[in-house]
Amino acid sequence: MDLHLRGKRVLITGASKGIGAAAAEAFAEEGADLRLAARSGDQLKALAERLRSAHQIDATAHVVDLRKPEDIARLVKDASDIDILVNNAGDIPGGSIDKIDEATWRHAWELKVFGYINLTRAIYAQMKSRGHGVIVNDIGAAGEKFDANYICGSAGNAALMAFTRALGSKSLADNIRVVGINPGPVGTDRHVTLLKTRAKQQFGDENRYKEYQKGLPLGRPAQAREIGDLMAFLASDRSGYTSGVIYTVDGGISAGWG
Repeated sequence: MDLHLRGKRVLITGASKGIGAAAAEAFAEEGADLRLAARSGDQLKALAERLRSAHQIDATAHVVDLRKPEDIARLVKDASDIDILVNNAGDIPGGSIDKIDEATWRHAWELKVFGYINLTRAIYAQMKSRGHGVIVNDIGAAGEKFDANYICGSAGNAALMAFTRALGSKSLADNIRVVGINPGPVGTDRHVTLLKTRAKQQFGDENRYKEYQKGLPLGRPAQAREIGDLMAFLASDRSGYTSGVIYTVDGGISAGWG
């Protein structure tokens, strides 16, 4: 299926690895030009170079920290011509309320919650002035299936779900679509780190983290590319009447698996 994304300009945050890198691959295969943003400069630049070579597209690396207003302002200026924004950057830690102090909580939300909101605010205004655009928010299924051992993430994701639905409910008046994706467990480095934290707290041994994966649908987490492919489809005109909604990709967990 041709997604008609050739020549579209896409900004992906948190693009150096995991879901962000998988999304970059998916868009690149469709012929989209990429602006890849993350804090990991070496990884980001290597990915941009590989995608340029493999798919004959334009791919630019932007080394930024989206917790910093000045970095957001610089990225918005550099990416003023984008057609699609994929908000993906985030590193909210696992832990119960007694494990996550205020400083840790605020630090996490500065990137995953306020980073999304602040970047969207600026990019939305630019898209509105040009008369078109798509914003895809990678949120997380913990925002709908609440987890006391990931309380900071559950609360932040729930806020971003409301933000996505509220903004997307009226955005078509500006010819802008706003959609969200709630991945469940995805086999990224971050997923393993969260499970290791939980295993250490529960069992006293982080190497037992794989025990948590045995009961997952198909006995595995989702693949990052399965999320990236959905991002590309939702950003395309094949999904042109979709806005203000959130797609859950968790193998049925939130619907009652297990």
